[in-house]
Amino acid sequence: MSRPAPRQALPDLEGRVYVVTGGTGGLGYWASEQLAAAGATVVVAARSAEKGSAALASLAARVPGADARFVRLDLADLESVAAASAELATLPRIDALIANAGVLSSKGRKETADGFESMIGTNFLGHFALIGRMLPALTAHPGTRIVHLGSISHEFFRLDLDDLQSTARFREFRTYGRSKLAVMTYGFELDRRLRLSGSPTASLIAHPGFAVDELAPARDILPRPKRGAAPVRAAYSVIGQGKDAGALPIVAAAVDPGAAGGQYWGPDGWRQLKGAPAVVGAKPYARDPAIGRRLWSLAEDLTGVRYDLDS
Repeated sequence: MSRPAPRQALPDLEGRVYVVTGGTGGLGYWASEQLAAAGATVVVAARSAEKGSAALASLAARVPGADARFVRLDLADLESVAAASAELATLPRIDALIANAGVLSSKGRKETADGFESMIGTNFLGHFALIGRMLPALTAHPGTRIVHLGSISHEFFRLDLDDLQSTARFREFRTYGRSKLAVMTYGFELDRRLRLSGSPTASLIAHPGFAVDELAPARDILPRPKRGAAPVRAAYSVIGQGKDAGALPIVAAAVDPGAAGGQYWGPDGWRQLKGAPAVVGAKPYARDPAIGRRLWSLAEDLTGVRYDLDS
């Protein structure tokens, strides 16, 4: 069956399997649609079964013959993470896990089911636990990739490893930026440990630039621009791009033949705000092995998950 051409020139992904956390909306949905359009099997792992069904229906409508399925995953609940990781580990193969899901705004300090601050708990600790539990399945086949969702916001902050969860002082944007910096620091540290252990799996980070729903094509399950929003879209278009374009670096990190562990992918335009997917620069702090080791130890203690890696 013929498929619509994806916006990005992707290789034929027939027979490959990609797990996308948070694939029911935003960047995760667009990454899922682009992968499905290239022939891949897509596993949408997300919290809401209702939104999961809607995402699968949208994929079927936009990509006739799409092979997509849903697995329930609540990254803010370690019991759900354990159950989902066990289910995902039964897949016959996984070519890449795209750790996309996350909390952008919490409107005040909130906590997960396990008592973690919601942004660090979901964006970082939930994925740390998921990947750790899935590692045997992820490393079972050569060439598997783990793609973490970074952010430009990582450049504005440093981690407070004595108050990782912003218990003493919570500021929403700072806590969000630190959660993405934690994701990136962990992603680079994971790749170092994978290399030292001789693993065939690679860990990469990707970010979408300044990507907004207002500039993306319409999909029934995604937010639609409000009436009179044309001036807003025009302003956004100067420095930003749609979330469909923002998903392209994420997909490239997962499928590009030239992608390699430890790389950071993002848009190649001015200040990485928009543009074509490319390997871009991250702040050196995010790659600091000493910070990575301390963060890793904290994550192990908080989640109780330890990776089976010789390093």
